[in-house]
Amino acid sequence: MAGSWIDLPSHRAWLDGEAARLLEFAARARLPGGGFGWLDDRGEPRPDGVVHTWITARMTHVFSLASLRGTPGAAELADHGLAALRGPLCDDEEGGWFGAVEPEGRPVSTDKAAYQHAFVVLAAASATAAGRPGANDLLAEALDVVEQRFWREDEGRCVESWGRDWTVLEPYRGGNSNMHAVECFLAAADVTGDARWRRRALRIAASVIHQQARDMAWRVPEHYDEDWRPLLEYNAEHRDDPFRPYGFTVGHWLEWSRLLVGLEASLAASRDEVPAWLVDDAGALFRAAVRDGWAADGQPGFVYTIDVYGRPVVRARMHWVVAEGIAAAAALLRRTGDAYYESWYRTWWDHAATCFIDREGGSWHHELSPENEPASTVWAGKPDIYHAYQATLFPQLPVARSAAACLLDQLAGRGGGG
Repeated sequence: MAGSWIDLPSHRAWLDGEAARLLEFAARARLPGGGFGWLDDRGEPRPDGVVHTWITARMTHVFSLASLRGTPGAAELADHGLAALRGPLCDDEEGGWFGAVEPEGRPVSTDKAAYQHAFVVLAAASATAAGRPGANDLLAEALDVVEQRFWREDEGRCVESWGRDWTVLEPYRGGNSNMHAVECFLAAADVTGDARWRRRALRIAASVIHQQARDMAWRVPEHYDEDWRPLLEYNAEHRDDPFRPYGFTVGHWLEWSRLLVGLEASLAASRDEVPAWLVDDAGALFRAAVRDGWAADGQPGFVYTIDVYGRPVVRARMHWVVAEGIAAAAALLRRTGDAYYESWYRTWWDHAATCFIDREGGSWHHELSPENEPASTVWAGKPDIYHAYQATLFPQLPVARSAAACLLDQLAGRGGGG
């Protein structure tokens, strides 16, 4: 990796500066009544005061990582998030977590979704690594809910969502929630030492990526029926849905790419059997994302979604996609040393700096138009910094254990440098 940006002290200093800027913006999301609010373009919480579990969990995860990196004040913000996850966002009567609650604590929706539960596990795992009070108990509780309600041993994947009392199961199965299950399972395995979660992450990846995506030119299906048959016309009437858009979501291929590299390293570090296909599939997903997503309509940037033939559907540009591209390029560059990934790493940071980073309003624009101007057709405001912060962090970490575990190793003087 001679000449790589990720090894330059000056580049790392730039990444740290961007991380500090993001954290300063994110601190404004703290709500006096608990949890973190959805920030608008100016960095002010939405006036409705609604607290979303996925936002609060992701912010808690980020502040826990920042605490492990020695950022003053981050630990207290992580604790603030943990208090909400153990308080109003948690359903004390039926178990699990609501998707969102009003300022008075009333649930906005009573459904229990795998997506938000995955982020509760991730937040609890990172906070546990950071030594935050109560995090270990929260992690144990969240993993128990995932074990009992979402993980299906016979399917080797997670189901999607339940009604409040866990009696009505949605027949839909989701690729997005299972991708984030891989992420949180790896973090849970690192923190708890329970190898079951690592093996389960591998089973999900083998099904969704090595079997299904591999057979579809590395276009990862997002939507499935209860028998895990792809639903290629799902949400055809709501093509730009922020969580379940029609077609294929290119950014997830990049996210999967990074996770597969991390999964390979995690299995190797734990002396488990490491399938040879993990890094090969990671590279194939990365190249498919470049092939189908980057400048697919003639303009710089990644289109949000494509159809089964690789044609753009929703041409809006999302900040999280280029952030995940940066992280995936860094992981594959460190794993392979291939200059191909260095080239894209530089290209996408240049694109982020030119188009997404908002030097006046703070944070990153979460959505751009096809002409790379700020837009809000899919996302309004700047809900959180999860993707952007990790784009500044992952290039500085080894391809190994979860981010929190790597930072804990560094803090304890056990290595873990890039």
